[in-house]
Amino acid sequence: MLLSINDAKRVPDDNSWSLHYRATFALGLPFVGAQLAQLAINATDVLMVGKLGAVELAAIILATQMFFTLFIFGSGFANAVVPMVAQAVGRGDAVAVRRAVRMGMWVVVLYGALTAPILWYSGAVLRFAGQQPEVAALAQSYLRVAQWAIFPSLLFMVLRAFLSGLERAGIILHITLATLVLNAALCYVLIYGHFGVPALGIVGAALAALAVALLGLALAVGYVQIVPQLRDYEIFVRFWRADWLGFREVIWLGLPIGITILAEVSLFTVASLLMGSIGTIELAAHGIALQFASIAFMVPLGIAQAATVRIGLAHGRGDGLGVRRAAIAALVLGAACAALGGTLFATIPYGLAALYLDTGRPDAAAVLAYAGPLIVIAGAFQLVDGLQAIAAGMLRGLKDATVPMIMAMVAYWPIGFGFAFVLAFPLGLGGVGVWFGFLLGLLAAAVMLNLRFFRLVSARR
Repeated sequence: MLLSINDAKRVPDDNSWSLHYRATFALGLPFVGAQLAQLAINATDVLMVGKLGAVELAAIILATQMFFTLFIFGSGFANAVVPMVAQAVGRGDAVAVRRAVRMGMWVVVLYGALTAPILWYSGAVLRFAGQQPEVAALAQSYLRVAQWAIFPSLLFMVLRAFLSGLERAGIILHITLATLVLNAALCYVLIYGHFGVPALGIVGAALAALAVALLGLALAVGYVQIVPQLRDYEIFVRFWRADWLGFREVIWLGLPIGITILAEVSLFTVASLLMGSIGTIELAAHGIALQFASIAFMVPLGIAQAATVRIGLAHGRGDGLGVRRAAIAALVLGAACAALGGTLFATIPYGLAALYLDTGRPDAAAVLAYAGPLIVIAGAFQLVDGLQAIAAGMLRGLKDATVPMIMAMVAYWPIGFGFAFVLAFPLGLGGVGVWFGFLLGLLAAAVMLNLRFFRLVSARR
């Protein structure tokens, strides 16, 4: 029964433009929603802990950034499973699907075990990095509980990759929304102490994070086991049987994906450091503009994830026309969404910035004046950032990750950071120069990655 289902996928019923646009939109939309819901989960933790005081707020920001850095790198291995599953489904190979998911789980569990000591001794790490002992101690108390969440979180990401490769993104959104609601409720009860539960402060937030991660994994496992078409893949049957070729492929493909993601994340961390060295007003304005850019980025990121799946499926079944049309559909949808967002940013930048400010404060006017131009730049920023993210997703659909990693790192750092520093300091453009520099870096990444994709596709025609 399973093989007949997969064999049906090997023959493209329709390669019309309308099909590709509809399919990419239908698959990308729940991905976008899931990304936005995840942002809301993180924001909830920070907002609720922030009410406890400045020390607690600083501690959870440090702790969640440290956890996120390790998690985002480990998610590269989970992301590697997406094209492996999609290509296997495209060619009707159910065994390869099963092995890819199993070995993905093996790799992320091993990664979680290797990174556990870093999180357990995070206090020492943070003190070595120059953080205040009180803040470092609180951050460690959070991470010594939350560190166990890295296992269910990454295992969920692997199952998410499995479901994505089968174009079942809707359930991912529903699970993320369920965890969002649970996280808010648990944080309210555990942080502040309600309904007879003692107030646990920042440790309560960590317990909530762990509970939410376990719930997400449990719901994903339950869904896979309940739905007959998914249960037939027998993901958990003979789970301990090794497939060393698949294991190596997850690592070989996932390592450059993780490095690429981490390189971009670290670039924005450095951007904040550069802005902080210019001034407090500039850093505050930068933070506001970056919030809008981050929210807007969830749209092309979701489309990029859909592109990986759609291209992987077409590539797996040997459908060259489907690969090209899936790619173009993703790029057009991404550019259209960026144009809408850019227009909004350019039209009411000061109104948007004011949403994050108490306009009655004496420094609000200065922050608002500086944030407005940065938000306008963020409008152009999201176009090039979106196009490079979609191109990276398209290349992953072809299982091409190492050369794109090199291209991205060159674009992000020598070009992006180099121009940002020169424009901001020697040329005296300040914070605007930082944003223009990173804009140029992401533009370089978009051009290089898209050129590589279409050259690879042309060469395989």
